[in-house]
Amino acid sequence: MTRTTDGDGARVPRKLLSAATRLFAEHGYDKTSVQEIVEAAGVTKGALYHYFGSKEDLLQEVYGRMLRLQQERLDAFARSDAPVDVRLRAAAADVVVTTIENLQDATIFFRSMHHLSPDKNKQVRAERRRYHERFRALVEEGQSNGVFSTATPADLVVDYHFGSVHHLSTWYRPDGPLTKEQVADHLADLLMRALRP
Repeated sequence: MTRTTDGDGARVPRKLLSAATRLFAEHGYDKTSVQEIVEAAGVTKGALYHYFGSKEDLLQEVYGRMLRLQQERLDAFARSDAPVDVRLRAAAADVVVTTIENLQDATIFFRSMHHLSPDKNKQVRAERRRYHERFRALVEEGQSNGVFSTATPADLVVDYHFGSVHHLSTWYRPDGPLTKEQVADHLADLLMRALRP
């Protein structure tokens, strides 16, 4: 295999992330060595430490990459001019689809987060909380203007939906009976039924 060095610029971090994601998902963070990552990526250890500093930094970036993607998409739904029920349903379906599209990231997220140092763990939790709060704000908006029922507190509604999303990595299979879009529709519909006035 031809070894890639820093001369490849942006390709090197992508290759490292791709290799690390696959290996962390297959073998676990703690059972994956830096040597295995650089060999799978076809780069040197120097390249890894140049771009990420440590194996833990790679793990944090796996989380960060997925959270940034989902936050960006949620922000776009929340800012749109569509009615709140349309925005919430779109956001609820989207987080399912993006989680399934990044199933290895999701697997790592819930299996390996405890390996992060307290500071990095705190950063990831803060990003995740920001996402949940933006999602909850849509529920609260609909509840305050009478579109959604107030029978169930917004926090519980959000926890209910994300509990389903967090378990996708344990059971969803791309070759299974449901497409990612079908799963997203079913879970988004369950959420909307729970909020029906």
